Amino acid sequence: MARKGNHMDIQQIARQAQSAAIQMAALAGEMKNKALTQIMRALEAGQTAILAANQADLDQAQKEGLAAPLLKRLRFDEGKLKEACAGLLSLIQLPDPVGVTLSATELDRDLELFKVSRPIGVIGVIFESRPDALVQISSLCLKSGNAVLLKGGSEATRTNRILADTITSAAAKAGLPDGWLGLLETRADVTEMLALDKHIDLIIPRGSNEFVRHIMDNTHIPVLGHADGICHVYIDAQADPAMAVRVSVDSKCQYVAVCNAAETILVHADCAPKILPDLQKALEAKGVEIRGCDATRKIIDVRPAVEADWATEYLDLIVSIKVVPDLSAAVDHINRYGSGHTDVIVSADRNQAIRFMDAVDSADLFWNASSRFSDGYRFGLGAEVGISTNKIHARGPVGMEGLLIYQWRLMGKGHIVADYSGEKAKPFTHKKLNKIFKQ
Repeated sequence: MARKGNHMDIQQIARQAQSAAIQMAALAGEMKNKALTQIMRALEAGQTAILAANQADLDQAQKEGLAAPLLKRLRFDEGKLKEACAGLLSLIQLPDPVGVTLSATELDRDLELFKVSRPIGVIGVIFESRPDALVQISSLCLKSGNAVLLKGGSEATRTNRILADTITSAAAKAGLPDGWLGLLETRADVTEMLALDKHIDLIIPRGSNEFVRHIMDNTHIPVLGHADGICHVYIDAQADPAMAVRVSVDSKCQYVAVCNAAETILVHADCAPKILPDLQKALEAKGVEIRGCDATRKIIDVRPAVEADWATEYLDLIVSIKVVPDLSAAVDHINRYGSGHTDVIVSADRNQAIRFMDAVDSADLFWNASSRFSDGYRFGLGAEVGISTNKIHARGPVGMEGLLIYQWRLMGKGHIVADYSGEKAKPFTHKKLNKIFKQ
């Protein structure tokens, strides 16, 4: 594995990744699946050492006073390892995404144009304290034929090192090129990486809006932004009360320290008196602190919410609740305070749900389902490198498709443009073909 601690500077690591990316793009699907299988087995075999490294990171983080939400993200226990291996197995079972014919067009007889999926090249990913993200990101890049440079949080240094070493060692045994995965470890490394636009094709930062903006403002490399996760659950007047409580509690509490956990619950005024008491009971049973608007506090006894609450990503057992007069007010609130990540409507009225989805400007919109479903693995994308709130290239959970671009391949037999120009120009047929580009 390429790492600065191994006496390589960042530019050397990036150059090696760029060279490896050319070879990765040409790998057969069978070889990539073989490598993923080897990685899965190596992670299972190395469980004791991996968990010990993570415990050392946790012990140090606790001594240094790391915030509770970050400590939860940092933990990589046996359950997390099993989830990571399940993600690898899911990825192995997916078809090879590289070399897929996206379209085929006949321009003229024996002149055929194919649009074929290809890897992007070298992906730089800067992620938070979750070590399981390293497994997800590296495996997705492998399956999609990309090289990857990874920079995790300093609090997970030991865990990231052993995971990266395990992955690259197993991949090398399967025949993958050296340097396809590079591990960066300091903030200075990130600063250097941002200047390497000749070697890195895409950067994916996972963090706050301020962090993503800093990355965008300090590099010429295209950035796929993963912004704050200020997610909402809107309980419509036509919602089933039991379903509304169940979906809201899961959205907030199933795992609070992640970007797809709900931070605000909006409740239609017509159903608020009936639903809020049960919702309060269910949330407080999970240890959730509720902050409510004035209308909410007239129905249930909770702390007052202030303006800042509506724009806060708590990542903790805190939720804000607001009573709204109608769906339009809910939509306006979400579009004003939300981060364009994931928003939910609970309603028995499908038309209301479609209105909500059409009007809310977010990457993921769910009807009668928890916001926690916003996840590459749950979507069947083979895990994810992040969740994008961008409106170009990739949006929502970024799985393999977000790590691919396409290439136009024109197959002719001595065709020249001169024959299609001037007074006697030949016409193009532009006929869609039901053909696959053969490698």
